[in-house]
Amino acid sequence: MRIARIAHPDGVAFVEMDADAGTAREIAEHPFGQPTFTGRTWPVADVRLLAPILPTKVVCVGKNYADHAKEMGGEAPADPVIFMKPSTSVIGPQAAIKLPRDAERVDYEGELAVVIGQPCRDVPAARAASVVLGYTIANDVTARDQQQHDGQWTRAKGHDTFCPLGPWIDTTIRPDDLALRTELDGEVKQDSRTSLLLHDIPKLIEWVTRVMTLLPGDVILTGTPAGVGPMKDGQTVAVSIEGLGTLTNPVQNR
Repeated sequence: MRIARIAHPDGVAFVEMDADAGTAREIAEHPFGQPTFTGRTWPVADVRLLAPILPTKVVCVGKNYADHAKEMGGEAPADPVIFMKPSTSVIGPQAAIKLPRDAERVDYEGELAVVIGQPCRDVPAARAASVVLGYTIANDVTARDQQQHDGQWTRAKGHDTFCPLGPWIDTTIRPDDLALRTELDGEVKQDSRTSLLLHDIPKLIEWVTRVMTLLPGDVILTGTPAGVGPMKDGQTVAVSIEGLGTLTNPVQNR
């Protein structure tokens, strides 16, 4: 199932996207557990995709591809390094990434994102798949100069609009070896595969849930491969993951 969150003529809803029929079928209340449907549908052409989920928190993993750790000038960490983005950083497809006035360099970072489907704590890696709702695409936007200046990452990663998510959540895809590509104005900047993650998704879920309880809709960003670089006002960044589609966002000055 592909679960999306849409703006339709009467409001906002979770839907199942039916690409073959070209329709969006409304899910009653929320998409967790066994979804039920209201019977209402809209043509996909008549709705606007929003961020597919509004998480209480976004937990991110740094330097989880060896080539990215190398391009950042350090060794890959032995254990996952985690940090967080606020929920207010989340935007959806086609929403503008806004460049802060006090940042000299803002980078794209294309990533696979895990969406949690149930409250969970202390989840062993062997059981990690049971707490996952599905997968979507993320862009871990980063004010690189602020990251380097501060020595920690909260300000650099936490600006409003710095966590594009979408276009939907796929509940059936296998995440182990998917092609990941980021393009800036149509030029390929990142080209990798999720099989190159240093710490795989079950390990990440085990690691994070030792620290904090994850709630339905919370998101884990799994890390970005090499090729990160700056975006400028007027450009467009697109992150594509095999089987998940493409997340596209324009870039604008704030």
